[in-house]
Amino acid sequence: MSSYLSGLNPPQREAAEHFEGPLLVLAGAGSGKTRVLTSRIAHLIDEYGVDPSAILSLTFTNKAAGEMRERVRTLLGRDPGGMWIGTFHAIGVRMLRRDATRAGWTPGFLIYDADESESLIRRIIRDQLALDPKRWTPRVVRGAISSAKNELVGVQEYTEHALDPFTRTVAQVYERYQRALRDANAFDFDDLLVKPVELLRAHPDVLRRYRERFQFVLVDEYQDTNHAQYVFIKLLAGEHSNLFVVGDDDQSIYGWRGADLRNILDFEKDFAAARLVRLEENYRSTKRILEAANRVIAENTRRKGKTLHTANDAGERLTLVEAADEADEATWIVGEIRARLANDAALGARSFVILYRTNAQSRALEEALRREALPYRIVGGTRFYERREVKDVLAYLRLVANPAADEAFLRIVNVPRRGIGDASVARLAEWATQQGGPLLPAAVRAAEIPGIRGGAERALPVLAEMIEKHAALAGHGVALDEVLRQLVRETGIAQMLRDEGPDGEERLANLEELVAGAADLQARVDAGDPELLAELEEVGGTELRAIDLFLAHVALVADIDQHDPGADAVSLMTLHNAKGLEFPMVFLAGMEEGLFPLSRAYDEPEQLEEERRLFYVGITRAEQKLYLTTARRRRRGAEWLDAVPSSFIESVPGELLETRQTPRVQDRFSGSRPWRSAAISSQPRRRTRLGLEAAPPPVDPGYQVDYADSQDAPRLIKGARVRHPQFGVGTVAELSGAGVDVRATIEFDEVGLKKVVVRYANLQSEWE
Repeated sequence: MSSYLSGLNPPQREAAEHFEGPLLVLAGAGSGKTRVLTSRIAHLIDEYGVDPSAILSLTFTNKAAGEMRERVRTLLGRDPGGMWIGTFHAIGVRMLRRDATRAGWTPGFLIYDADESESLIRRIIRDQLALDPKRWTPRVVRGAISSAKNELVGVQEYTEHALDPFTRTVAQVYERYQRALRDANAFDFDDLLVKPVELLRAHPDVLRRYRERFQFVLVDEYQDTNHAQYVFIKLLAGEHSNLFVVGDDDQSIYGWRGADLRNILDFEKDFAAARLVRLEENYRSTKRILEAANRVIAENTRRKGKTLHTANDAGERLTLVEAADEADEATWIVGEIRARLANDAALGARSFVILYRTNAQSRALEEALRREALPYRIVGGTRFYERREVKDVLAYLRLVANPAADEAFLRIVNVPRRGIGDASVARLAEWATQQGGPLLPAAVRAAEIPGIRGGAERALPVLAEMIEKHAALAGHGVALDEVLRQLVRETGIAQMLRDEGPDGEERLANLEELVAGAADLQARVDAGDPELLAELEEVGGTELRAIDLFLAHVALVADIDQHDPGADAVSLMTLHNAKGLEFPMVFLAGMEEGLFPLSRAYDEPEQLEEERRLFYVGITRAEQKLYLTTARRRRRGAEWLDAVPSSFIESVPGELLETRQTPRVQDRFSGSRPWRSAAISSQPRRRTRLGLEAAPPPVDPGYQVDYADSQDAPRLIKGARVRHPQFGVGTVAELSGAGVDVRATIEFDEVGLKKVVVRYANLQSEWE
């Protein structure tokens, strides 16, 4: 037996030794799925003699792809070369580089991030459709277009099914948005999934080429695939069916962004003769933690079913803590971390993670950590490449790479300030549209444009000439890091940041780090890095430059790739960002009805099941110890709301729990509050197909008349006439909930009955 198979348990070995045909590996949390994937790749190459270039492995994060690539090298004792291992988006980029011209783009295309997409949509709404962006919110419109793309709904189909004012407006934006992307030789992030599917469907020779090459397709985290990814996989593997997917239906937590649980639940229906292997032995957590996880997830009905077990010790009981409020909760958590660190030399700050359902919960936790001088880092906060100064310099670099990058031009046209006002930019944009060209070439001819005078007339050509100069440097082989370094200096950004004082110096350090990253990539290009050379060879080795590769790399970096397990700091992150990670000590904060699960989850059983899967993910991040914390009251906006313990806690057997109260609770409240069903027995309950579920916190009847005490909600009464940004004018039919959780059922004149969360709906009185 090969050495890389000898350490596998029987189900792991069965999966790793699988050769041909479809196989679903149902991999429980902490069951060694990455080891199985990499062992299977090594076995295909080493035992069955499969050419590495015949293997395609798809992941969801750059971190997972890098780890998989390195493990395969270690298992084989050599670099097999030729394999494609990467995220769906990275593989999509690679395909589009080779065949971009078939889709109407060139291989040097740009990838628009969310801000650039939103900026373009805002301009279309305001300038082309003459609509108010405050009513037709660009972010909402972009979300609708993104959802359509991930369902592979193109402009024509979307337009044909647009039946209300909102979708009809989105259809108009969608058509112009796609045309603008093509004109700029750019894709947005969703296109990196959609366009490869369109390419494979429209060009049988391209599909045949990839099918003949990739005889073995492997997919990690299959439960997270959306419709576009599902179709992409079926196109590539549908003929030979050598499809090996690994996933966990109990960890499907991205339905809100398009992931379709049916993809994994129906795998055996979609692929004839498919086999199923369950990995149920957990190597991460204690017996008590796993028993809690098993009991929680057993409440769900939409699952294939499995039970985690482990040879690890029973471990400590879970600790359930009641705090007075969020500040008290944060103080207790930080105090417990301090105590654990003092009593166990084997622990460091990196051993702890605090997980929460919403980003807003981090404020109190951060304040408590700062007070105690405990180092911490937020995973999934402002990413390096999203920082203002980094985005500014990258916008310059995008223009250097592609003069048609209008969104980049609009970002930096007056950064640093060079006397170009909004009116001049508007006249420039209008003139460029009339000429049928991008903004940068139009800037060269600013003197010819009516209405542009004075400083703007002089500054615009200077800006254009500076961009052209650096484009020439990049085109004549000057190192990417040197081009970046000159841009930072000659644009005036470096001096602008120095003038901002200490904060500016920190931002300047970020730009030095950006240049260092460019230098690293340039060094890989110069040294003939095999992976980069392979990508260059895909497009003939002539059209791609280091600048194109660098900008693509920046666009593909994910939040989770920021996590550095070696940094000795307490980690703070949302439960969604915690997926795929593990920590010795885990705190799950804010275990209250309406917060976790979110109150809107009670509208649909499927949403409630996804919230429960999210709880399951949180539990299974813990290796040694799990804390659950809840507060008696929590501030929502400008008001305090009484809180009720999460109904999810009821699924955890009492013998697995120890309950504690913070000193503030003991001082302020007489007696302890029961944690089991009695804690919510006074609340109205409803029966669903999932069984008896706790309802959200009680409604104060007073709130159904007047909401003036909440800054998050307007004054509303039944029968009031209101205006919604997308749905138009309607009449309030019903009101429910309290404070920031107020919901309104509104009969709209044009689109009929809709339920909205008032604090998000941006409602206005009809007469406003």
